[in-house]
Amino acid sequence: MTFTQKNIWYFDKPGEANTPDAARFAIGRAKELGLGTIVVASTSGSTAESFFAAMKGSGLNLVVVSHVMGFAKPGEWEFSQAIADRLRGQGVKIVTGTHALSGLERAISRSPKIGGGSRSDAIAESLRRTVAVGLKVAVECVLIAADQGVIGISEEVVAVGGTASGADTVCVIKPAHTANFFDLQVREIVAMPRNR
Repeated sequence: MTFTQKNIWYFDKPGEANTPDAARFAIGRAKELGLGTIVVASTSGSTAESFFAAMKGSGLNLVVVSHVMGFAKPGEWEFSQAIADRLRGQGVKIVTGTHALSGLERAISRSPKIGGGSRSDAIAESLRRTVAVGLKVAVECVLIAADQGVIGISEEVVAVGGTASGADTVCVIKPAHTANFFDLQVREIVAMPRNR
């Protein structure tokens, strides 16, 4: 029998304070595995900027996935346009796409006329509750980036998500398109909050 021994880091609690360590762990694991891309969730652009600064000179590609237009307020994008312009000017890819694990389903579950949970809601909630909110976010970001053609599906990526704000969950994922969700594989948990 063969096996590989690797470090897993556990944060005492979730949240933004873990972002610098999450960036360090993500970069370290990407280099260890010879991967070229880190996919990071960022709502306002702050986490994206933190990762960009940490990754400077690493040779790694940064892909940022943000909330879709109108997520919090109709017609508005939560991501700072100034940060987006700055990062894009440095070659960072920023992706916005409909949430793969909710999207149209959320409109149905929130409807007073229809209501009820959906199968997509059940998958999302399972990831949130049994592992970590950040894992659900990381998985969803990889699906969105793959659907937008910004990452391929044949090579693993390091994916990073968080709980509410910042980054606190780092994992290695073999991507898939949303239509082939069950082909996606979370191959490693690198870091996550132990208490959620």
